[in-house]
Amino acid sequence: MNVNNYINGKFVTSKASDFFDVHDPSTGEVIAKTPLSTSSELDNAVHAAKTAFKVWKSTPAVDRVQPLYRLKHLLERDSDKISEILVKEHGKTFAEAKGDLLRGIQMCEVACGIPTLQMGKFSNNVARGIDSYSMRRPMGVFAGINPFNFPAMVPFWFWPFAVATGNTFVMKPSERVPLTQEYIFQLIDECGFPPGVINLVNGGKEVVEGIVNHPDIVGVSFVGSTEVAKIVYDKARGNRKRVQALGGAKNFLVMTENASVEKSVRAMVDSCYGCAGERCLAGSVLVGVGNSHEALKNEVIKNAKEVIVGNGMESNTSMGPVISQSALERINSDIEIALKEGAEIVYDGRKSVPQNGGFYLGPVVLDNVKPGTLMATKEIFGPVIGLMKVDHLSQAVELINSSDYANTCSIFSNDGMEAQQFIDSVHPSMVGVNLGVPAPMAFFSFGGSKESFFGDVKVHGQSSIEFFTEEHTVMQRWFNLDEKQDLNPHWSKD
Repeated sequence: MNVNNYINGKFVTSKASDFFDVHDPSTGEVIAKTPLSTSSELDNAVHAAKTAFKVWKSTPAVDRVQPLYRLKHLLERDSDKISEILVKEHGKTFAEAKGDLLRGIQMCEVACGIPTLQMGKFSNNVARGIDSYSMRRPMGVFAGINPFNFPAMVPFWFWPFAVATGNTFVMKPSERVPLTQEYIFQLIDECGFPPGVINLVNGGKEVVEGIVNHPDIVGVSFVGSTEVAKIVYDKARGNRKRVQALGGAKNFLVMTENASVEKSVRAMVDSCYGCAGERCLAGSVLVGVGNSHEALKNEVIKNAKEVIVGNGMESNTSMGPVISQSALERINSDIEIALKEGAEIVYDGRKSVPQNGGFYLGPVVLDNVKPGTLMATKEIFGPVIGLMKVDHLSQAVELINSSDYANTCSIFSNDGMEAQQFIDSVHPSMVGVNLGVPAPMAFFSFGGSKESFFGDVKVHGQSSIEFFTEEHTVMQRWFNLDEKQDLNPHWSKD
């Protein structure tokens, strides 16, 4: 089946001549074809969005959020169906797919609060007889470029906040996983958005380049690799657009001697192997402080042996396949490089995986990972755990802060002073305490720092209001025509 675009309130067949094969990662079979839409099709979507903005921007906020209320209901009603589609095209387990969608629904819930969240400020008598107020106003057409690893959730980081604040939107899903969003857009079509307010254009590089260069797009939201995030940020900023570009990560999880070993390691391993390690908040390197390292290693191996690799729709599966054959080959290559650089495999689950043509990779645990090596610096984006040992917590902090990435990190400890020292010292802007995946809820803002984030304003939460609107400040004075007034008020007079 070929995937459709959604432009100006209608599903339309792309005129593309080239297509991207969508695989079922559990079997390797081609299940759909994504059209690599042309720049002219993007132009059509942007034109529809620009036209719709003229009316939508003046629609009261309480009316703009009504379609989101309806969408929330439809997403909850069809959550199992959407999750099945997500598993089919991505490979993650059904439970993980449900969580992926749930996070998206939560974004809709928060965006429904825009009538309150978008309220301005007022101050009377800022100077004699003068009042001042500010308001946040929509800006125009925004666009989102989305990754493959969370087909349901990540698009909801952007467009509900954009349209609720009065903008219009053009979304490009990952060409690898278009089916989840195609179904969600069938629900969007039922919700009552005016034509052109929200649009979907499938595609690849041509559409991405068209978005960052398009003169009628005022802002771009991106999630993907750091390499591409830099390009999107530089080009879009060069075209005077607002940009938030979320890149890669290398997340360190630290366990001290004061941690609860079993509970801590269970959370750490779930972080590393959840979604087959294909998430920007996944743990990658587990650091044992002092005498905790040996207990950490033994418990990690124990947990890794319990991982069941298989089709995400099977109830006993705890880890699905990776996204593609090329990803499988890349991860295996990285493991071999790590071994050449001195790491040691202490558990290798790669041989005990389904042999049915799917892109399966069993869990791997590497010990003796050294600072500066590939395993300590590169985002593997797969189910590979690296173990490191340091003597003191300060060394763990130095290790984290030496990374070019600064997305997230966590400490596992029952010592409050240790945890506070860690929080105050590390560079990543999202920090967990006894949490393997410290993902902020929808009403908090999300985003890393250093090479993990490019831009000035983070995503969702209150940050989304700042990103998708511009603040306008008004100074006003009214004259009483029956009285003489000082036309040149001062801040103070004797």
